[in-house]
Amino acid sequence: MDNLKKFTDYLQATKNLSEKSLKAYESDLKQFFGYEKDPLAPDLCAYVSHLKNEMRLKDSSIRRKIITLRLFYSYLADAEIIPSSPFSKLRFRFKQERTLPKTLTVNDVGKILRCLCEVPETSTAFSESQRLRDAALLDLLICTGIRIGEAAAITLGDVIMPERTLLIHGKGRKQRLIYISSQVTWARLKALIAERKRENGTYLFVNRYGRRISIHGIENIYKKYVKKAQITAVSTPHYLRHTFATNLLANGADLRSVQEILGHASVATTQIYTEVTTNRKKQVLKKFNYRNRLN
Repeated sequence: MDNLKKFTDYLQATKNLSEKSLKAYESDLKQFFGYEKDPLAPDLCAYVSHLKNEMRLKDSSIRRKIITLRLFYSYLADAEIIPSSPFSKLRFRFKQERTLPKTLTVNDVGKILRCLCEVPETSTAFSESQRLRDAALLDLLICTGIRIGEAAAITLGDVIMPERTLLIHGKGRKQRLIYISSQVTWARLKALIAERKRENGTYLFVNRYGRRISIHGIENIYKKYVKKAQITAVSTPHYLRHTFATNLLANGADLRSVQEILGHASVATTQIYTEVTTNRKKQVLKKFNYRNRLN
């Protein structure tokens, strides 16, 4: 376990990882140490077999754990704690299942937006404040496609009022600017910002106790309005991000711009959304498919 502490200190110092990423590495290694009796002379093939056959993990999960172990043993070898990494003579191959992003229909997104406009017959100052927060939050997710963790992290200092822009703190501690193109979304955000400034708050989206809203809190708000909109299809707030990206590409946005807007490190991650955008494919096939002109 001493080597684990040294390794996580090394990652923190050299890789500039977020706290969440560091905890994921630590969790993977603790699981491995719980299985492997001699971590300095491991039987990695047996461990991978254990993950696959006994724990029934998906290939994607096993691959992530292998990446963690590869980094760990590379560190031990570089630090001369072991003579060489056991991965120097090992190669693991996994089938990569390519799943398409799950989206909401534009009609369903419209239903959610209409629910945000509904004003209850009776309300209190607290319920009205909550309604304002919910409307600004969900509309922001719909309008920008940001991750819910990114929305939770927005502070009042991240709002650039003259530019109608938000500074988003993304994965890997990378920042990007997002322009709020919808007048309605911006009006909701301005109203919420004004309220938060009166309260001398720090974060834009807070819970009922005035503290930064959690990811679970955002998920519960989303569930509330999906139910209110009578949307029967199972979905999560992340569907709004997929829906946003898919429709940008379907409406003609270029791949590189969508990559930057979403905060993807690689354009390959963004490219999967092109598989979902069928409108242009339909237009091409209707116009150019030779079969259409044959009896």
